[in-house]
Amino acid sequence: MTTPELLGFQITHRVMRGETRRLAVLAAELTEGGQRADAARAAAIGTYVTKLCAYIHHHHVSEDEVLWPVLERSAGAEVDLRDLSDDHSELDPLLAEISGQAKIFVSTGDAARLAALLTRLADMLDEHIEEEERLLFPIIRKYVSVADWEKVEKAVRKGGDVRTELPRIEEYARPEELVRLRKMAGPALTVMLSLFRGGHRRRKRLVYGSLAGL
Repeated sequence: MTTPELLGFQITHRVMRGETRRLAVLAAELTEGGQRADAARAAAIGTYVTKLCAYIHHHHVSEDEVLWPVLERSAGAEVDLRDLSDDHSELDPLLAEISGQAKIFVSTGDAARLAALLTRLADMLDEHIEEEERLLFPIIRKYVSVADWEKVEKAVRKGGDVRTELPRIEEYARPEELVRLRKMAGPALTVMLSLFRGGHRRRKRLVYGSLAGL
């Protein structure tokens, strides 16, 4: 391989956008009475929201601390990260507010504010990620070495929850992308997916109910 493989980042971005939007829809349905949540389901939703916020936070902090310096060193004047960095600065307080509101939802059952915040986050991620991929992916392919890119991916994976993240990758990857991933990761990926798939699907059915699609 002579250029960085960006598939992992593409799928991670798809996961963040997809899960945030689905949670926003779920929270809206809970608010409008289209779905109901007993104590167990509310707790599961609260945990799921909080973990997703932590996942998004870790991803953008890894970009700030690892990817941005690599890009500035490799591409120099060819890259301007100011707008993307400003977006990251706006994300942190929003993620913190969503996590706090998730706890309020668990204790009160009121999902209205959570729905509004998740919709705002989903809209922000759609715009930010589309812009990031449009601007940065060509620069990464042109200027960043494979070795440097692997360091970036390692930093992003560090501290992740493979029980959740691997099944999400399987869920959001297209069939031809899964073939590529299996070739890159080898038999270990198939084994780990078989171990974690069932638990992930049970959690998603509890959280999303009729929206689970599983």
